[in-house]
Amino acid sequence: MKDHPLDTLTALGPLDGRYAAKVAPLRAIFSEYGLIRRRVQVEIAWLRALCAEPGIPEALPLTQDENRLLDALANNLTVAEAQRVKEIEAVTNHDVKAVEYFLREKFTGTTLAARNEFVHFACTSEDINNVAHALQLRDGMTVLRAAQKAVEDALAAFALEARDVAMLARTHGQTASPTTMGKELAVFVSRLRRQSAQLEAITLPAKLNGAVGNYNAHLSAYPAVNWPALSRQLLVSAFNLRQNPLTTQIEPHDGIAELFDALARWNTVLLDLDRDVWSYISLGYLGQKTVKGEVGSSTMPHKVNPIDYENSEGNLGVANALLEHMARKLPVSRLQRDLTDSTVLRNMGLAFGYCLVAYHATLRGLGKITLNRARLAADLDHAWEVLAEPIQTVMRKADLTNPYERLKEMTRGKKIDAATLHDFIEELDLPVADKKRLIHLTPATYTGLASKLVDEM
Repeated sequence: MKDHPLDTLTALGPLDGRYAAKVAPLRAIFSEYGLIRRRVQVEIAWLRALCAEPGIPEALPLTQDENRLLDALANNLTVAEAQRVKEIEAVTNHDVKAVEYFLREKFTGTTLAARNEFVHFACTSEDINNVAHALQLRDGMTVLRAAQKAVEDALAAFALEARDVAMLARTHGQTASPTTMGKELAVFVSRLRRQSAQLEAITLPAKLNGAVGNYNAHLSAYPAVNWPALSRQLLVSAFNLRQNPLTTQIEPHDGIAELFDALARWNTVLLDLDRDVWSYISLGYLGQKTVKGEVGSSTMPHKVNPIDYENSEGNLGVANALLEHMARKLPVSRLQRDLTDSTVLRNMGLAFGYCLVAYHATLRGLGKITLNRARLAADLDHAWEVLAEPIQTVMRKADLTNPYERLKEMTRGKKIDAATLHDFIEELDLPVADKKRLIHLTPATYTGLASKLVDEM
């Protein structure tokens, strides 16, 4: 077959094909360009830290002009410049060394050339990579958190709209004590926000401590410098990362695993929501706004399928498969290091991409749903048997004989109407107030504190 140029139709995977527009905000973060750009930023930050350290006199302090040149490189790296790094890598067969040589090349003909030997000084590749990966994840989470919050806010708004709308609950798929649609959706808002708080609390660790984590080369050149303090200062002040003081050649990736596990938990809650909303649509409790020109089925013209929730569920499954594999694999490395983490880390963008596609799908779906109040009310009106619970509970309060067993005999597996229950209640030896309250109770009003519980959201 003839080779085709890469575009959205010929891309190997859907993130660069069908969903390319949806994941565009992640492309500059997790692409090869994005990784190279952040490596350049880390190398430049390290060079600046060395030049500002009084204990390293050979690394001359930087002038304003030199700082402006470094700013331009760190903040405005072009795709063409990243391509030059790849050209150098074709010779070195080492991606981080290629960044070092690229910077030396850029310094040629400027006063920065006098600092060439302090580019990548005493560093192992993982010193640069682990910080660059942490920056990618931090920037990627900024994109995901915005989409997650949009989902949470849209769901919260709909839950408030449905705060007082009574609904027949279904446990094990069977009729159960009534609730409100708003309260059931508020449960998901609460769950998502709890996982969001855990995501927000994570500060990724990083290290800049040399070939096996001991500052061996650093001390051989400048034994009087407090290298752990210099490293910590750079990681915290320049990148808002947390220093991991004890590592092998690699930062052990436990922090990344924590982030991915927390992200997978948020996704799992959303997947649970997708399935429940899908089920409410199937039951007719929720309707969907139609989109002009959209087709639900190639042969059945009437169909309005819950495709957004199905799309989200499928993509969340792929995202979590990747996140969970990386969370289990990345913290495991032979002795002081092996290279299995390197190829796995290149898939971070895929996991984030599938997350983002899923979030947008759920958000799109939430923008289409409507309450089918008539169907909700009709189902409640055909489920008077659910009032067996309050009747037998009040009978227990009054110490009547075998309340549970008597209601079980009358209602289990049977359809009961209001008249049957009212006749039963009238025969009970109950206090007048309790009997009156039970007589006036309906499936639609037997919702407990469901409406008020929405306010806890």
